[in-house]
Amino acid sequence: MNRPNPTDQFTPTGDPTRVPNPPHRHAAPSAPWPWVDLSDEVDPGQLTSELPPVPELCDHEKCGDTCWRNYPISRFPNWTRSQVNKSKILKVVEEYNRDKECKLYYVDVDDRGRFTSAEETVITENEIQWGWQFFVENKRRPNLRVRALFIENLSGPVLQMLGAKFNIEPFFWSSSLNWIPSRYQEDPQPGKGDHITICLTFLRSMPQGTEAIRMDASGVRKSSDSVASARPSILSQMMIDTQAPLPLKSSDQLLVLDLLSVHLIRNTEGSTIISYHPSLPLPTTTAHTLQERIRFAGQSVYWQKMFQKSSDPTFVLLTFLWHAMYAWDEALENLYIHICTLETKVIETNEMRLTSELHVIRAHQLHYSSLLGDFRKTVQFILDTPNPALNECERGSTQSMLERECKKLLAEIERLDKSRKMQDKRLKNVMNLVFSSVNIKDSRRMQEMTEAAVRDSAAMKQVAYLTMIFLPSSFVAAVFGMNVREINPTSFGTLPHYAGAAIAMTAATIWIIIAFQSQHLLPNNFTFLMRLGWPVLLILKWLGWIKLDADDDPNRPLQAISSHGGGAANVGVGHIHNHDHGDKVGLPTIRDDMMELRST
Repeated sequence: MNRPNPTDQFTPTGDPTRVPNPPHRHAAPSAPWPWVDLSDEVDPGQLTSELPPVPELCDHEKCGDTCWRNYPISRFPNWTRSQVNKSKILKVVEEYNRDKECKLYYVDVDDRGRFTSAEETVITENEIQWGWQFFVENKRRPNLRVRALFIENLSGPVLQMLGAKFNIEPFFWSSSLNWIPSRYQEDPQPGKGDHITICLTFLRSMPQGTEAIRMDASGVRKSSDSVASARPSILSQMMIDTQAPLPLKSSDQLLVLDLLSVHLIRNTEGSTIISYHPSLPLPTTTAHTLQERIRFAGQSVYWQKMFQKSSDPTFVLLTFLWHAMYAWDEALENLYIHICTLETKVIETNEMRLTSELHVIRAHQLHYSSLLGDFRKTVQFILDTPNPALNECERGSTQSMLERECKKLLAEIERLDKSRKMQDKRLKNVMNLVFSSVNIKDSRRMQEMTEAAVRDSAAMKQVAYLTMIFLPSSFVAAVFGMNVREINPTSFGTLPHYAGAAIAMTAATIWIIIAFQSQHLLPNNFTFLMRLGWPVLLILKWLGWIKLDADDDPNRPLQAISSHGGGAANVGVGHIHNHDHGDKVGLPTIRDDMMELRST
């Protein structure tokens, strides 16, 4: 039995519209068991299958459309239905919204490095067969070097068509659908080409009034709910969720997570770039927006010179990464402004409640550090993965330009990381300032309480002085109010009666109080009844006949001075143990032992 999909449990409420926590173990083709966890059962039918593990490439003419309709199992038999379901590919294939049109935006790069935009392609539910013919024929101009496809509202048939047409590993779709940062090369063929997949989660800022589902632990919300206006639930207040947007009240901005998912097919016959864009109601970069930005990059004089010198489509891929770089820089800039605002508030108000917001920002900063690490690894991966389709002459000049551009990107990432570290240190400094201010306030409050206590003590002394003034008269009034024969002849009581009763009760009270407070006089293992004999024990100790030590062995609380050689004989609670003779004597024989000691 398969376990529930872990990507459906990325929040306590199981909200499927939320940015998931990525399962990195399922991110690359090097994993021999795609989307099969340790507790999942292996499909026995797959083990006994006689089909070849690697099917031959399809010519898309004699297959009868089965190659794309059964994708990914038709091209990758190791992906069983349970695995396709667990990776969310099956959900897209079978449960997509059939009322929405799947749109494809294009950017074409010719052999002179010029960027042009072809007409967008719309594939509806009634045009599936036409769409497959469109992909199979793959009509391109003869001088076309690279074609970039930006997919909006990805439907199941389009996913299967693109996967079957370009022989795309299902890992690209599963990593994209589950927001798993990944980077890998597949099917490298020297002199012909390869496939490169880049899935990257990056940070961007956006206005707080953006209409989107709140990506926190508060559960599913309607798409019309505003991120800024949504009330967080009790659960979201109890946890710090780094996958959720970070609101910046000072600049009215939100820091949200975005996805860059690109599959590059480098081929001598014409390269293709497929850009996936999530269809969830999340504030992510749309296909049309990124298509415009990539096309606009072709207008840059700096980049145009590179596109003219080299035919390597990897340079087009680098422009996608620069989109993430711009987003990172703007987001950290807004975060810096917010931190400066918080510092001012702390200095002016010293409010302790600001520490909760500071803690949330620091938690997000730690998450941003890991995202920047993925960004750095992605650029380094592109630098270390040269295009196998280039010949020796092109490879030398292209590699030098690629190293130069990748090093510039790496330098920018390093700058971003240093900026993040500086902001984190400033956050720590602000938190220390808050705690110091609170400690100073507490010290002042304690000083005020101490001064108040001193004033109260002086007042009590004044009350005591007044009491002493009236104490003699109160005593005289109490004496003359006594009902004794010397004062009231008709009474039966006398002064000796009063004195005897008062002295007896006072002595009994002192006796019991000392018995309760005798833990420093007698051993700890003495019971209360034993402690009632404290006057006798103290007198014997004063006379030197016994020794009382509270730190002695509990089994030997009393030590009497032995009559043989000055040794010690232990006196227990109910007996005295003589070390020389080993005798045990009852309590009535204590007097005899004492007299023997005295005569000696």
